[in-house]
Amino acid sequence: MIGAGSLTEEFREACGRAPEIIARAPGRIEFIGNHTDYNGGTVLGASIDRAVWVALARRPDGLRRFRTDRSAEVVERAATDLGRLTGPGSWVNYALGVLAALPEFGLRAPAGFDFLAGSDLPVGAGLSSSAAIELASGLAFLRAAGEEPPRETLVHLCRHAENHFVGVPSGILDQAVSGFGRRDHLVFVDCRGPRFATVPLPPGAHFWVFNTHTKHALIDGLYAERHRECMEAARWLGVKLLADISPEELAGKAAQALAAAEPRVPRDGDGSPPALLSLTLAKRAKHIVEEIARVDAAVIALQAGDLVEVGRLLTASHRSSQLLFENSTPELDFLVNALVARPQVFGARLTGGGFGGAVMALTDGSFDEGHAAAVAAAYGTRFGTLPDILHTLTADGAELIVP
Repeated sequence: MIGAGSLTEEFREACGRAPEIIARAPGRIEFIGNHTDYNGGTVLGASIDRAVWVALARRPDGLRRFRTDRSAEVVERAATDLGRLTGPGSWVNYALGVLAALPEFGLRAPAGFDFLAGSDLPVGAGLSSSAAIELASGLAFLRAAGEEPPRETLVHLCRHAENHFVGVPSGILDQAVSGFGRRDHLVFVDCRGPRFATVPLPPGAHFWVFNTHTKHALIDGLYAERHRECMEAARWLGVKLLADISPEELAGKAAQALAAAEPRVPRDGDGSPPALLSLTLAKRAKHIVEEIARVDAAVIALQAGDLVEVGRLLTASHRSSQLLFENSTPELDFLVNALVARPQVFGARLTGGGFGGAVMALTDGSFDEGHAAAVAAAYGTRFGTLPDILHTLTADGAELIVP
């Protein structure tokens, strides 16, 4: 696993001097609360013991030179050049987005620097490596510029970079969990505030992540489509966000709307959607509204130390993603079915945006490498490839290591 010592040595070899600043930010597991964040709901996440690390040393010539431990390529930009990148160097956009956002939050950005990012966080596993590099970069840039804003500002700044520079319409979950994480706790986010808190994780809880390496060809478009559908559903139901309606209110309104809908194209100026669209929006809304209720129920169960109930809620979350939000895949469903059949598993669900990616299982301490390998082997027999397996624990959130 990577650490400050190994990153320092890599920085010396690449840049000919020691870094002035080292920061780390963990990946996160979306524990429960699938797509609830941008709908103004609640969500629980766990910062994990895998992270992105950033080493930085200032330069006097105004050049910004970006490297990663996974490539010998150097991306060089002038301090005045904040244009988005494409191609192999596009990973730098996460750091550039943070730099571009700093002045918008009234904060100074460092001019020239050498920058090296290292990671032991699997990319593409639904563990939010993007938020981790944003948070680690943000901490390093702020220290280099002599700025010390509140942690909430850093979290909002990094989300702004993701939304407006990288161009992903995500909620605040990823940055909040990476920023406010705490060992042996989950991070609770009420996205309407937003409000951040931590919830103790009962002893004996283990996380296992199974990364399928599958990815829907239209994943970006599908994520944006679900975002649009949720916003349309809220308008259809007469609320600003889906978090503004309870499951009971939704059931009544949806039943009335669907009963009144006919299979027709709406007249000009008529806001009523056709019946087929109404059914789709009703399914999306039902998932979000009931998922918010599951998050709140999970907090109560965690506080009571009831991991059996927590696991039941996790699996129910996946079934809702599978049947109502339709952001699961056959690969993810297979893994969930195989995992929840085992007595050592409390529950399992997809983690992250869906449409491929990874499944998270909440297990007791008796679930081991052998059990995980058996699940992976069954998956391999069905799909012809083996998922990557990651056993992970909770960890503290983003922090400066040096100085």
